[in-house]
Order: sequence, then structure tokens, then C-alpha cells
Amino acid sequence: MRQIVLDTETTELEHKLGHRIVEIAAVELCNRQFTGNHFHYYLNPERESDEGALKIHGLTTEFLKDKPRFHEISNELLNFICDAELIIHNAPFDVGFLNHELGLINLKTLSNYCFSITDTLKLAKEFHPGKRNNLDALCERYGIDNSKRTLHGALLDAELLAEVYLTMTRGQESLLIELEYVEPIQLALSKLDNASIRIIEATAEEYVQHLMVLENISRESDDNCLWSRSETENPTDTKSKCGGN
Repeated sequence: MRQIVLDTETTELEHKLGHRIVEIAAVELCNRQFTGNHFHYYLNPERESDEGALKIHGLTTEFLKDKPRFHEISNELLNFICDAELIIHNAPFDVGFLNHELGLINLKTLSNYCFSITDTLKLAKEFHPGKRNNLDALCERYGIDNSKRTLHGALLDAELLAEVYLTMTRGQESLLIELEYVEPIQLALSKLDNASIRIIEATAEEYVQHLMVLENISRESDDNCLWSRSETENPTDTKSKCGGN
């Protein structure tokens, strides 16, 4: 199972007012393990950042002016997230900005390129109703070190969110292990069903030797063998068993 944990930073909070993405990062998980693969770009938004947003991420116009535009990295992004489950904290915010960027270059919305989108903020509210569930609060709750998070940064935040998500959904690991083995087991059973099973019956001599071994065991155990007790306690009605009268 391939999952992509994604985060963005923006010039302000509302894409409908023409605000843009200034940083995007995505971290890859396969079977709930970090693969080491990630996607990360600072972007030239072709506009100024709002003062409030600038205080959050610290990405100045001067720093971003020589960075690529979104359309220059869009194919690489879509290839990276292709057919994966996206994991995003407060997904409507990031998805709204990404759909806005994709629309500006006449591409389809994000859901057309990924398998599904999971909102970890929604999950956290279900797990911890009535509590603070922003990324810092979740890191503190789950004992994840976020001391390097002096400013918001998409790559660091995606890495922290991946750790939060894995901890928050730890019970899914056993289910994943079970799912990994379903197909091999089914395959083995299907081969067994289709196999031509050869039955080798004992010869008369082998049958006599088998009875002699059982008699010796019974004698040495003073007739205390399990099969002897079973036959005594649950005698078989041969006629009834065979449908006789």
C-alpha cells in the first residue's frame, strides 16, 4: 500500500482571492514504512505573501523569485502522487489550493490523479474530540519531537505528520499484515483445489503391522490409550451411521 503525506505553504489563507502555493512537499510511505523518497519544491507564486503568512513560513519574495513556477513542477508532482492515498492535515485547505493551481494550467482536480485523500485533522477530531488537534498538539500528544519546527515548513511538517499518522493509526498494522498474506494463501489453496491428489492405500501387510503397533502401545499403557477411552465412552452405532434399521 502506497501513501503520500503532503503539505503546502501559501501566500495567504484563501485561494479564491488569488493566493498561491509557495512551498510543497510530499513524503512516501509503503506498507506504513518510510521509503526515503520525497518530493519538495519552493515555488515562485508571482505575487507577494500576506504579512500574516510570512510570519508563519518566513518565505520572502526575494527568496522565492528565482524558484520554479507551479506549472513547471506539476507533471513531476502528479507522477509522484499517482494512484497513492494522500494523507493531509486539514485536507480541504491544501486540496483547495492545489485544485486552484491545477485549474490555472487547465488540468483536472487532484482527486483525478490519486487513489484517495485522507484528512488527518478529521481523524484526530474523531479520536480526540474536544481537544486541540493541530500538528504541534498531536506531536506533543504522541511524543513526537517537533523541536525543529520554529517556522512552518512543508517538508518538515509532512515528515512530522507522517509520524503522527503512523502513531495515531497504529492498530492498522496487524490488518495490513493480514492483507499481505491473503493473496499467497488463496493462491496456494487454489492450486491445491486444482491439483490431482494421489491417494496411496496401505497394503494388507502394512495394515496388520499397524494393528500390532497399536496393540503393543495399548498393552504397555495398561489399556489407557486415548483412542481406547474414546471408543469406550462413545461407542459407534454402525447401523445408524450407515443408515441401517
